[in-house]
Amino acid sequence: MPKEEHMQLGFIGCGNMAKAMIKGIINSGEVAPAEIYGSNTTAEHADAVAKEFGINAGTSNINVAKNADILFLSVKPYQYEAVIAEIRETVRPEQTIVTIAPGKTIAWLEQQFDAPVRIVRTAPNTPAHVGAGVTAYCSNSLATPDDVAAVECLLASFGTTVELEESQLDAASAIGGSTPAYVYMFIEALADAGVAEGLKRPQAQQIAAQAVLGSAKLVLESGKHPGQLKDEVCSPSGSTIRGLEVLEKGAFRGTVIDALRTTIEKARSL
Repeated sequence: MPKEEHMQLGFIGCGNMAKAMIKGIINSGEVAPAEIYGSNTTAEHADAVAKEFGINAGTSNINVAKNADILFLSVKPYQYEAVIAEIRETVRPEQTIVTIAPGKTIAWLEQQFDAPVRIVRTAPNTPAHVGAGVTAYCSNSLATPDDVAAVECLLASFGTTVELEESQLDAASAIGGSTPAYVYMFIEALADAGVAEGLKRPQAQQIAAQAVLGSAKLVLESGKHPGQLKDEVCSPSGSTIRGLEVLEKGAFRGTVIDALRTTIEKARSL
């Protein structure tokens, strides 16, 4: 996978998403902890990350940018402009810059760097923590096929990957990034219903979460349309179809669509 025998990675910002990515990369064996550099705003946070993963972590963004062959900008969207202004004189033409911020287009990023730079824009999600993430990505014209392949291999270490046109990335970011929150709320509601009917909370939550996991796995592995799988669960005059009727009366699908479209609109404004 590496473009070089001893590829070094950098993470400017080591929050939850970055830590999920670092964990997956290290567990995959693609890059050793000693070859990963990270930075955080406080020494306390940096020390905690260094202790957890065995990486080189500190408070200097410049140090991370100097050492990395592939540099992940894993800060909040509103921090991108300041971070890029800080490091752009340090970034080298042969480095690959990987971004994870929604709404920050390749054109905007290139303008901020104000110099030729190889960019891979990505949209990861938090299930990367358990190696079950999904990351959509696209690249600019300066990123070579080898650059993109190296980044894609890293992304694949903590889940699946999907290459898209940049115009599709905000939608993918919303679906992949926000869906976990919606699913957690759904699982919580299912468990609440179980508790209301006499189940203990741990058992209700286990059943609900496993049912959601198994349903998603069946969609991916069967190749069937979700609507077909739904129909296979619904017996004539059965209990499941009555429950679906209630969901439809509550505009379940329409509400989910509206929620995601609102998320996409917000992401584009970041």
